[in-house]
Amino acid sequence: MKNITLDINKTLGAVTKEQVYAQAGKAEACNATLQNGNGAGNDFLGWLHLPSSITEAEIAEIEETAHVLRSKCEVVVAIGIGGSYLGAKAVLEALNNSFDLLLKERKNPVILYAGHNIGEDYLYELTEVLKYKQFGIINISKSGTTTEPALAFRILKKQLEDAVGKEEAKHRIVAITDTKKGALRTLATQEGYKTFVIPDNVGGRFSVLTPVGLLPIAVAGINIRDLIDGAVSMEKATGTEVPFADNIATIYAAVRNELYKSGKKIEILANFHPKLHYIGEWWKQLYGESEGKENKGIFPASVDLTTDLHSMGQWIQEGERIIFETVISVEKPDHSVLVPADEADLDGLNFLAGKHVDEVNKMAELGTQLAHVDGGVPNIKITIPEVSAYYIGQLFYFFERACGISGYILEVNPFDQPGVEAYKKNMFALLDKPGYEKESEAIKARL
Repeated sequence: MKNITLDINKTLGAVTKEQVYAQAGKAEACNATLQNGNGAGNDFLGWLHLPSSITEAEIAEIEETAHVLRSKCEVVVAIGIGGSYLGAKAVLEALNNSFDLLLKERKNPVILYAGHNIGEDYLYELTEVLKYKQFGIINISKSGTTTEPALAFRILKKQLEDAVGKEEAKHRIVAITDTKKGALRTLATQEGYKTFVIPDNVGGRFSVLTPVGLLPIAVAGINIRDLIDGAVSMEKATGTEVPFADNIATIYAAVRNELYKSGKKIEILANFHPKLHYIGEWWKQLYGESEGKENKGIFPASVDLTTDLHSMGQWIQEGERIIFETVISVEKPDHSVLVPADEADLDGLNFLAGKHVDEVNKMAELGTQLAHVDGGVPNIKITIPEVSAYYIGQLFYFFERACGISGYILEVNPFDQPGVEAYKKNMFALLDKPGYEKESEAIKARL
C-alpha cells in the first residue's frame, strides 16, 4: 500500500528550502520529545502508540457491541462534543454515500449527533424524529457532567426509557467514559450499561482511534480494522527513526512554523473533495486547541473547493497576505462520471465531452494552486491515493503526530486547553449553578 505524501515546493516563495531544513534538528528533537515522553503534557501521550497497541480483543469487543446496536436500532445517537464526535463524523461523512439518508434500503443505522450544541430547536427536532424510530445512544463523556452532552443525554435517556422501558433501554445505551470515576461511570454501573473506557492519557481531540471514534464508526458499518491499519502504517512512517527528509510529520511541522515566523498567521485547510468537509472540522479543533496558547499559534481555517472559490476565493486571492494553504488532494475518485456531448452546446461545455468529471476537478485544483501561489499564498499539498478507511487512518495519525511536534516547536503545551474553561465559568455563574455564588454575584454586577 502507498502512503499519503507531502509536497512543500509551492511554499518556497515565502520560505526557502534551506530555512525549512535548518529546522530539521529542532523538529527531530521535538519528535523525540514526543517519543520519550519528557515534554510538556506528557501525561496525555496515550494516542502516540495507540494504533499499534490496540489488541484483537479490544477490536472484537467494539465490533460485537456495534453488531448489537445495529440489530436493535434504526438510529443511533452519538452524544459528545469536540473530539468526542468530530472524528467519527469526519470518517462517516468521508466514507458513507453522500445521499445515504435517501437510500431505500439501509444495512446499518443512521448515526445522528447530540450534545455538541445547546440548541433547543435542534433537540426538539431530534426528539420529534426519534418518536418514530427504534433508537439507541452512545454517550461519550469522561466526566459525565460536561453541560452540552449531559443535557442531551438526560433528555434522550428519558425519551428512550419512556419508549421501550428501562430494562430494554439499558441494552441500547453504551457509555464511553472514565475507567473508575465520574457521574457517567457511576450511572453506567448503577444501570448496567455496556461501557468502554476513554483512556486517562488520551485527550478528546486525539481520541478518534479509541472507542470514542471507533464504536460509532463500526455501528455505521465502516471497517475499523482498515482505519487502524492505516494509522499503524503512518505511526511507523513518522517515528523518530525516520530521517527528516523522509518524515512528512516533521517536515509539515517545520514548514508551517517557518511560514508562521514569516508572517503567515492563518492556515487554510482546503480540499477539492466534498466528502472531506468534516476532516477540516476535526483538523481545526486539533490544531486550534493544541496550539492557540500564550497569545501565539496559527489560526486554523478550512474551505471546500471549488465551492468556496465562489465565496472566500476573492479574499484568499487578494486579501491580506497573512495566510497559507494546505491542500488535501485525492488521486482518484471511487466512481466514474463522464461529461456527455450536447448537440446544441448552449452551455459551451462540449470541449469537455468525454472527459471524467474528476479530470475537470483536477484542472480546477491545479489552476487554483497556481493562481493562489501567484497571489502570494504559499501552498502545501497533501496527496492521498483515495478516500478509504485506510488512508483516512493515515491522515488522522499524520495530523496528530505533526500537531504534537509543531506545538513543541512553538514551545507550547500541545495537550492542554486551559482557555476552554473561561466560558464555562461565566456560563455557570450566569445560570446560578451551586458553588458559583461569588462568581455569579460578580458577573451580574458587570452586566
